[in-house]
Amino acid sequence: MLGIVQGLGEFLPISSSAHLVLVPWALKWQDPGLSFDVALHMGTLLAVVAFFWRDWVALINHGLLRRGTQEGSLFWYLLLATIPGAAFGYLFEEQAETTFRNPLLIGIMLIAMGIILYWVDQRASRRKKLSEVSLVDSLFIGFSQALAIIPGVSRSGVTMTAGRFRGLTRETAAKFSFLLSTPVVIGAGLAKLNDLSAGDVNAVFLTGVVSAAVVGFISIGFLLKYLTERSFVVFVWYRIILGIAVIVLALARPTGV
Repeated sequence: MLGIVQGLGEFLPISSSAHLVLVPWALKWQDPGLSFDVALHMGTLLAVVAFFWRDWVALINHGLLRRGTQEGSLFWYLLLATIPGAAFGYLFEEQAETTFRNPLLIGIMLIAMGIILYWVDQRASRRKKLSEVSLVDSLFIGFSQALAIIPGVSRSGVTMTAGRFRGLTRETAAKFSFLLSTPVVIGAGLAKLNDLSAGDVNAVFLTGVVSAAVVGFISIGFLLKYLTERSFVVFVWYRIILGIAVIVLALARPTGV
């Protein structure tokens, strides 16, 4: 179940980190532990690499060998856009694992970012394609990604919102967000891989990897196609309804439960 949640939440603008906190909390499950967290990140990494490997081969080729091209520039833009999120993740890692995992805060952020996404999406122009993304666009999106350290914000949601704010089409904003997730997910996986032992790789671990990878791959394809014809409104309503439910449950439960 958590693999499916990760595969959906990592790429749809609904916050995977929020769902991975809320599902065990709502069902009163024990924390599955670090090894399973690594498995889920490996799964979504496989999904994004499998879907965009041709794009990354072209980007790396142009970035290293043909720097004067737009693809070459985009490669370096993506790497630069990764830095703010990585820096904030390093600086606030402890808070991300403790303070920021408060269900009440998560519920509030689900609603707040849903409203912001809707407001920006409805007012944004729809002109820029991937070949027109600039350095300023990339850095703006990269700095927005730093907010995703708070569960409920959603890394994909906040970067797509920032992309729309900068005038990217919905599909372009989604694709840039997915490409940007590749170095982010690689970094997150490597950071935790050192704490993984050979004994942690078992049937449960592999189930998490496979389920997150398969569902993540499907989610990417679905969202790119969906956004060519529709807006983010269905995800906005989902975030608001879920956020309200989480807040109500958090206030109704005794402290510490």
